[in-house]
Amino acid sequence: MKNVTIYLESNPNPKTLKFVANVMLMEEGVSVDFASPTEAQASALAQELFMYPFVERVFFSANFVTITRNNEVSWHEIQDPLKNHIKKFLETGRALTESPHAKPDETKEESETVKKIKGILEQYIRPAVEQDGGAITFHSYKEKTVWVQLQGSCSGCPSAATTLKIGIENLFRKLMPEEVEHVLDVQ
Repeated sequence: MKNVTIYLESNPNPKTLKFVANVMLMEEGVSVDFASPTEAQASALAQELFMYPFVERVFFSANFVTITRNNEVSWHEIQDPLKNHIKKFLETGRALTESPHAKPDETKEESETVKKIKGILEQYIRPAVEQDGGAITFHSYKEKTVWVQLQGSCSGCPSAATTLKIGIENLFRKLMPEEVEHVLDVQ
């Protein structure tokens, strides 16, 4: 049995809370987002967390779990039971998911522009987004527009549009002014 500790981190999305473990849960750069109990069939922990009536979404990445709650309860009421549940599950050593998850788009041939975009996402943007309990993945690039998918605490966050426009889009315009004009979320 592992000795797991969990601490909590708030983030800009008031409906989400990040439960950070002292152990890695997912391989570097890999994340899994469960938007409903139906999608959670490959994860015993996600299924268990969806048993709580206030849980709307479960997200795993790196060394954390981000949970999205509904508006019927406050974090103050539910954070300790969720924290204890996650801790107990992780201490059993059971796998977080049944099937391994590969890093997205690893096998496709890519243009130099797409490689540069992914490099910027990986080096500058992903670490900042993960700090807030979320993830950002490259979706596509076409006509000077980068399409990304926001997950975890970023999904449904009131400040996600601002983050995309002011933070991420401006960074791309600075680093790749000839290639990128817009960054948009696929959702």
